[in-house]
This record gives sequence, structure tokens and C-alpha cells, in this order.
Amino acid sequence: MTMVRQTKQRLAVLEVLREARSHPDAAWIHAQVRQQLPSVSLGTVYRTLDALVRDGAVVTLERAGQATRYDYKHEGAAHHHAVCRGCGAIFDVAAGDLPALPASALPAGFQVTDIRLEFMGVCPDCQRP
Repeated sequence: MTMVRQTKQRLAVLEVLREARSHPDAAWIHAQVRQQLPSVSLGTVYRTLDALVRDGAVVTLERAGQATRYDYKHEGAAHHHAVCRGCGAIFDVAAGDLPALPASALPAGFQVTDIRLEFMGVCPDCQRP
């Protein structure tokens, strides 16, 4: 992982993502960062998010027809995601709660560097009549 130069904008974006209890999009992140840095542009937030994704500090969650959402990668708290097809809510699923994939399921000699699973379904709120 390369280290991204720590500017005040990047530190502010990281702090917003660390504290977020959802998986926000860039517009929401921008609104939060502007509370600390009123002159920061949406373009700066997008460029910052791109750099943080390249650095491995942040991952993207993408759905066709929806804004890209972002998730801060907390060290030691590996998790996957459950996505509601009804409302689009994204829930964390602890990686430790899932069985390991047998090595025989992968091509011979394949070296895994990252795992990202997404469970698609309908949340309890969307199941209510």
C-alpha cells in the first residue's frame, strides 16, 4: 500500500469516513467535509476519494444507476456487505462470521490479495407490508 500525502482535505475526508455509520456517497461526504473546510470543492473530494481508494484506505461499493458509495477500511475489522435491493441500504457483515473458502475452489497457484463479498437481498424494513 502506498501512502497518500496527508493534506488537510484528505485528513478531513478520512475522518468523515471513519465516523460514518453508513456507506456514504461523495455528495454526502462533501457536505460533511464543508462543515470543517467551507471552501473545499466537490471535485477535490472526488480526487481525494480516488487517491484513498488507490491507497487501499477506502473501498468503493458500486451499483448500476446509483452513486458510488465509499467505505473506510478499518484495520483488523475485515467485513463484507449485505445490500438491500429494495431501499439500497448497505449493511456490514463481519468476515469472521463466514466460513472460509476452500483453497481447492481457486485456480491452482492463485494468490488471493483481497476478498470482497456482497450479499444481495431485502432488508427487514422493505419486507414489511
